[in-house]
Amino acid sequence: MATTTVDKSKTSTKSGSTSTSGSASEGRKRRAEAGAAKDLAELFEDGLKDIYWAEKALTKALPKMEKNASSAQLKSAISKHLAETETHVGRLEQCFEFIGVKAKAEKCEAMAGLVEEAESLMKETEVGSVRDAAIIAAAQKVEHYEIATYGTLAAFAKVLEHKDALKLLLETLDEEKKCDDDLSALADTNLNSKAK
Repeated sequence: MATTTVDKSKTSTKSGSTSTSGSASEGRKRRAEAGAAKDLAELFEDGLKDIYWAEKALTKALPKMEKNASSAQLKSAISKHLAETETHVGRLEQCFEFIGVKAKAEKCEAMAGLVEEAESLMKETEVGSVRDAAIIAAAQKVEHYEIATYGTLAAFAKVLEHKDALKLLLETLDEEKKCDDDLSALADTNLNSKAK
C-alpha cells in the first residue's frame, strides 16, 4: 500500500477549500471584457481614444503647472508645450478622420494618475526651486508616457498602412522627445542644484 505525503507549506485552506500556493488565477489567462479589441485595428483605435483623452487632460493640467512654477524658463517651456499639446489634440482628430472613426476620448488611467501625481507634488513642495524641480520631474514622467504611447501607435499605424495617420503620429512623437530633452536641459541648467 502506497502512502501519500502532503507538503503543507505549499497548500493553504481558504473557505474550506485547499489550493496550491499562490493565487489560483495566477496561471490563467485573463478573460476579455465585452467590447475588447479583437484585432490590431481596434487596438489602434482604442489607443487613439486613450491618448486623445490624455492630451485633452494635459491642456487643463499644464496651465496649473505653469502657474506654480517660479523659474521664467520653466514657465516658458510649459507654455510652449501647452501650445504644442493643443496642436497634438488637433492632429489626433485628423488621425480619427483618416481611419474613418469619430474622434472620441476614453479616460486614460495612466495620464489621470500622472496628472494627480503632479498636483500632489505641487502641494507637497515649497514654492521656488524645489517645486520647480518637482514640476520638471512630473512633466518628464508625462513626456515618457507620451513618447511610449506615440511610438506604439506609430508602429501600429505602419502595420495597418495608415500612412497619413503615421505621418502625424511621428510628428507628435518628435515633439514629445524634444520637449523631454528641453526639460532635461532645463533641469541641468542648475534648476535642480538650486533645489538642494
